[in-house]
This record gives sequence, structure tokens and C-alpha cells, in this order.
Amino acid sequence: MKDGSGVSFNGLHFPRCLVGRTAELLKTMADSEAGAVGEDCSQKTPSNALCEEFAAHFKGKVDTIRRNILSSISNKVLDKSERVSIPEETLDSFVLVEAETLNKVFSSARPTTCVLDPIPTSFFKQFYGSFSDEILTMMNFSLQTGVFPAAFKRAVVRPLLKKSNLDFNELNNYRPVSNLPFLSKILEKLVLNQLNDFINTNNVLEKFQSGFRVNHSTETALLKILNYFRGNYDKRKLTVLVLLDLSAAFDTVDHTILLTHLQQIGLSGAVHRWFTSYLTDRTFMVSLDTCSSRVLGFTCGVPQGSILGPVLFNLYMLPLGGVIRRHGVNFHSYADDTQLYISVSPDDSRSMDALFNCILDI
Repeated sequence: MKDGSGVSFNGLHFPRCLVGRTAELLKTMADSEAGAVGEDCSQKTPSNALCEEFAAHFKGKVDTIRRNILSSISNKVLDKSERVSIPEETLDSFVLVEAETLNKVFSSARPTTCVLDPIPTSFFKQFYGSFSDEILTMMNFSLQTGVFPAAFKRAVVRPLLKKSNLDFNELNNYRPVSNLPFLSKILEKLVLNQLNDFINTNNVLEKFQSGFRVNHSTETALLKILNYFRGNYDKRKLTVLVLLDLSAAFDTVDHTILLTHLQQIGLSGAVHRWFTSYLTDRTFMVSLDTCSSRVLGFTCGVPQGSILGPVLFNLYMLPLGGVIRRHGVNFHSYADDTQLYISVSPDDSRSMDALFNCILDI
């Protein structure tokens, strides 16, 4: 199959290719219609002051959302009955990594370079064999002791304009894109492999969560919901759909709650200590060209741009399914986007009451 530019690809067999090419075409169209605004803040003159402004804005947004969440629940009695189900098997220690496993992860890693990396990643990968033993020792030491290296906890954030036709002078039009040290991603990938083995073996994840999972995608989520709609249509019933989206979802994850969920699903010992170390004392700085902000601390959130972040977010959201099911409402999620839907008859108000109460509970 060919697109309008003559580029051939098979979207049925290569969905990433289809999505990537579609994004390129849409970006080209948007740029031609809106003018050459660009996707970053290139029309702003980089300076340390501008970096400080962005850093304060990004941190302030998260702090405001967190305060609003805490104030909204301060006068409510929280229902503690929705707990994450505990599997019979537990994971209290990591399996030490062998050289062959590390080599595979290293060779398959994208050669993205962070300004915090001591040498360019391409150079690093080219001469990896010269210091592979030292890297293997460092990775296994982290897994064995349950300590995530402090040098890996800093993120370099670059502001990215959400859409090319937005006002580049308005800070709310930017999203923070994090860049992490290359070796930190290697370590995260090694941990992710073992974490995925555990949660898949024990069926830990919510079955109606399609984000960041093998054999689950936006397509599977849409097919399930559309099939429900069509079934109701054939029965001459109406379908009510509510779309929920969390603001700054990854950035506002409560570490205490997440670590509690990890413990409830069976992570303990050195494994739980490792994730505690991974989440705590993280920092970030905003960088534009050669300019940068001061280093600021994180008190919540999972690192965007990280390898583990998406899976940790799915585990953080585990109790949501139980809350929704308690009201008899259908749902499907993709990362932080959740769809609630029910079938209703014109003379039936009970279904709408259940949906309304479900939203209040969430």
C-alpha cells in the first residue's frame, strides 16, 4: 500500500509504521496550514531565566493539581474496601542478570543521548564490549541491594508545544518531555522484563486496561466498545458513554499509594526496596540549548519518558476497576483515558443513577 507521497507500507502488519506515517502526514498538513510555528519553543530566545520560568510552571501545575485532589477528599470518608488482589506468588528478589541478557537489552536499546550522559550513546554502544563487565556488575549490584543509583534519578526536561498552531508565548501550551540517562533506561528495562514476567504469570493487571501491554492496543479497546454499541443498537437500546481523562496523570501519582499497591500485588524484600529507591529523591531541570534551570525535586509522579513509568501507572490504577464494577458500569481504559458506558432504555432511570454514582465514587 502507498500513501500520497509514494511511500510504501503495510499498516495491517506494521501498525507502528501506519501510526508513524499518519502522524508525519498530519504534522505536515498542520504546519502548512498554521505556518512554521514548530513543535518546540524555538521562537523563544533560550535563556536561563526562560528555563526557570518553564520549570516553575511545570512544577506549579503538578503542585496545584495535588492540592486540589487533597482538598477534595479531605472532608470525605475514604472507602478502604477496594484493595488490590494479592496473588499467591510473591517477588522478593530479582534474578541476577547474565551477560547475554544484558547484551540483548543493550543492542536493542534506542541510541538516544541525554545531556547527562558522559559520552554519546552511539559511541557508548559501539565500544560497549570494552566495559560490558563493569556495566553488568553495576546493574546486578543495584538489583541485589535494592538501590537505584542516585545519578540515574535526574531528568532533563524540554518543553514541547502541544500543537504547532498554538501560541508559543503561553506556557500552558507546552508539555514537559523528559530525557533520562541512557544507562538508567538499560537498568529499567532489565527490571521491567522481570516485573512483566511476574504480573503476567499472576494475572495482576486489569483485564480491561489496554495501555502498554502485549496484545492490547487502542484497536482492541475500540473494538470492544464498538461491539457493545452495535449490540445495543440491534436490541434497540441506547448507549451512554462518558470519557474520563486525568490531567497530568503520570506526574501526580502518589508514591505512597503506588508503593502500597506494589506491596499488595506481592512485591517485597529487595524488589520493593528497589522501587522505593527508584521513586524517591528524583529531580529534574529544564534545558534549552545551552541554557538550563536550577535542579528541582519531585515529590510525586512516575518519570515520563521512562521504561517503567507506563507499567507502574497501570499498577497504580488497579483499584479503579473494582470501584466501577461495584456500580455495574461497563468500562475500558487505555493508560489514563477511561471510557464508562451503559445501555439504557427510555423509561429506565436506574442505569443513569448507577453511572452518576459511579462517577461520584471515582
